[in-house]
Amino acid sequence: MTLDLTARDRSMLDGEQGPSAAAAMKILLAFSNAIGAGGLLDVTGAHIDGCLYHGKAGLDFVERLVEGSGRVRVPTTLNVGSFDLIHPGMVKMPAAEEMPARRLMKAHLELGCQATFTCAPYQTRFRPEFGQQIAWGESNAIVFANSVIGARTNRYGDFIDLCCAMTGRAPAWGLHLSENRRGRILFELDVADGEPSDSLFVGVGLIIGQASGDLVPVISGLPQPRDEDQLKALGAAAATTGAVALFHAVGITPEAGTLDEAFRGQAPEETIRISRADVDQALARLSRVPDGTPLAAVSLGTPHFSHAEWMRLLPLLRAVAPGRGIPIYVNTGRATLTRLQEEGALDGTQAFGLIPVADTCTYVTTILERLDGVVMTNSGKWAHYAPGNIGVTVAFAEMRDCIRSAAVGHVVRGAA
Repeated sequence: MTLDLTARDRSMLDGEQGPSAAAAMKILLAFSNAIGAGGLLDVTGAHIDGCLYHGKAGLDFVERLVEGSGRVRVPTTLNVGSFDLIHPGMVKMPAAEEMPARRLMKAHLELGCQATFTCAPYQTRFRPEFGQQIAWGESNAIVFANSVIGARTNRYGDFIDLCCAMTGRAPAWGLHLSENRRGRILFELDVADGEPSDSLFVGVGLIIGQASGDLVPVISGLPQPRDEDQLKALGAAAATTGAVALFHAVGITPEAGTLDEAFRGQAPEETIRISRADVDQALARLSRVPDGTPLAAVSLGTPHFSHAEWMRLLPLLRAVAPGRGIPIYVNTGRATLTRLQEEGALDGTQAFGLIPVADTCTYVTTILERLDGVVMTNSGKWAHYAPGNIGVTVAFAEMRDCIRSAAVGHVVRGAA
């Protein structure tokens, strides 16, 4: 298939705007043809998932673009890297690995990307608006942008997301197009929960991720969330256990005012009912650590903690007695961390074992002091990935139970 190109597209392809722009356009066109896109469309922003160092090939790719005087053409945020540039002494990494990891993060800045280094770009000033076409990498960011905001992006992987940023273009395909955004599988919830807990949203996300396949899920009966962080947790879990890039929650998310709107007037291809027992089962599979097990650490903020989550955490932290020596790592974006510091919100929290982590995440790099014990988290994504990534045993629980457990030195869950 030959794609229709604009004069600017051809100018980039012909090398008139530099070798890096030509390379990015050539790759983007090859990708677009491979997926059967009907054309290209303009994007207003990008989020790049290639800052995490996985080997020399990724660094070589970005440095080649830098050498060719490459620059991004739209506002472009950066996902987490392998290193906390704010707290460099916290990362335990051999120099042979640290140097390329740092260089990869720096090379993206040389392309004109923003130094956000967060998996939650929707918490920054670069948050897109409803209906905007964007090209984002990072699974939780993608599902949040599509579902909670109503912006439009596909699941772009390393290199393609950067090619979109450098050309300002993306394939007119998939979730960029209205006809592909309609719901196709229905999940009916029967989970009476009073004030809905964070873990309910995690559990629902785990289930729809596993069961949706490549169908856009619609959720009916989901309780009204306390805030968008609960929807963030749902989307992150769904994108972790499956390939979900968009979900519709009836009466909650912007493209699902009604069931009929979510399905665009068509019938669901399949209906799955979810009970409270189903949710409890899904959560139980995240960890089988019994209460009373000694605790090595707590890790929160995957995806990165928002300011609102910090405001819920800090009173919980100050309500318990410090002194057990259990570190509480909280992954967060540097913009959020700066705001907290300016507000004085973190003053005195070191006494409770609080350790903010920026620019990266504790399940992708060597930050935790101890990997030989149980680490407690309220994140479905962290609980899913950490055992395989860093070899820890995980206990999943609500945030308040994570903090209570750190205070007493062992896992406690449920009513105080």
